[in-house]
Amino acid sequence: MGGKQGLTVSPRYLTLRSPGRDQAATVAAKARPGFSRCAMHPRFHIRWTVASVALLLWAVGGAGGRGVAQDPDFHVASVTDVGPAVIEPPPMYVADPLAGNTFAAMPVGVGDGLAKTWPRWFAGASGLVMTRTLPAGTATMQPLGGVQLATGDTGANWPGGVDLHLGRWFGMRQQHAVEFIYWGVYQLGGSAGVTSSDAIDAIPQAPGVTVAGQPATAFLTNVAGQQISRSDVINDIEINWVYSLWDRPEFLPRERAVNLMWLAGFRFFQVGDNLSLQNTPSNSSLGDLDFNVATNNNIYGAQVGAKFDWRFLPALRLNIVPKFMIGGNAITNTSVLMQPDGAYGTFTADGSPAKVHSTLGVFSWLGSVDTGLAWDVTDHWTLSLGYRVVGVGNIAQADGQWPTAITSPESLSGIAAGSSTIVHGGFAGFEGRY
Repeated sequence: MGGKQGLTVSPRYLTLRSPGRDQAATVAAKARPGFSRCAMHPRFHIRWTVASVALLLWAVGGAGGRGVAQDPDFHVASVTDVGPAVIEPPPMYVADPLAGNTFAAMPVGVGDGLAKTWPRWFAGASGLVMTRTLPAGTATMQPLGGVQLATGDTGANWPGGVDLHLGRWFGMRQQHAVEFIYWGVYQLGGSAGVTSSDAIDAIPQAPGVTVAGQPATAFLTNVAGQQISRSDVINDIEINWVYSLWDRPEFLPRERAVNLMWLAGFRFFQVGDNLSLQNTPSNSSLGDLDFNVATNNNIYGAQVGAKFDWRFLPALRLNIVPKFMIGGNAITNTSVLMQPDGAYGTFTADGSPAKVHSTLGVFSWLGSVDTGLAWDVTDHWTLSLGYRVVGVGNIAQADGQWPTAITSPESLSGIAAGSSTIVHGGFAGFEGRY
């Protein structure tokens, strides 16, 4: 071909090596039968070389304007081990996840190493045994023979109560949680009494009140005996958001023995006082006459706090939970003079019942600290015990609402705030996680 009549070459395959590796181009062709007889002649070598170069140039850019891909007689066997100078990789394209209608999210499997598989729900219950401090008290009788009964003589016993909590952890690493807490102590108080053969004059006296058609003075002077009793109630409701700086305290790793959590939320705290004075006249035909004072503090507002855990043994933790709040206090007070059968005394001036209800709104503060030990029996169960101290300030207590004389509705109205109390006691219970 191309004017060379003595040689016919049919291309079969072409192998190219990258410039840095072999730098050789080999073209193999099958010749006509006389090719092998002249293979050793020098002219053959020259003609073979010229034909090979011409064939290569024709294949790359010639052949009448046809390329290699257009020539049906030319077959590319393979292109192997090409270097960067021969073939450049196409530019990488990563689609914008926010473009179009696609959903932008973390690729599957990216966060597998960070996700926690711990149980998310938690709930627990504890038993409480608590008491509270009391104010000095107010006298309920005139001194007699060196004896004078007062509201503070009731004392405060150690009644039982209950503590319940429920919550759930959120997020891939379970660092955020929402918890609901309720605890309460009921019938907290006591009683004290005095009897005397001599006449006891009660406090308060009621010169402006009649009872069953009789002056109230007849029931409150020359009294044979008195008994003062107290029945208080404590209720606490909380909804908190909790954030753990590291791992959850129940699953602390060996390399980190401590954990700190912050909390913030809403808290409602109730302190209810109920004082009842029973007077037994010397004239038993008159019957008893009671004077009751019920004062209720309803404190509500935002609170902040923390929880510190220290795992000092493989399954034992020491935890401390301080909380603090300043909130509004909706105070109510009800004072009533009545007989045990429910018959109210009446004010002589207007005939209205000797029962007065008063309200007052103030700001109060509350601080609490729980200190306890937790035994993480398994990943799903924990046993705990500890001690709780709650201090409440700028509240009203029934002792402070005790009058010296009942003469009109105004003498029973109004609320005196500004006192404080400390509620404290132990708890023991369990928590389950699922």
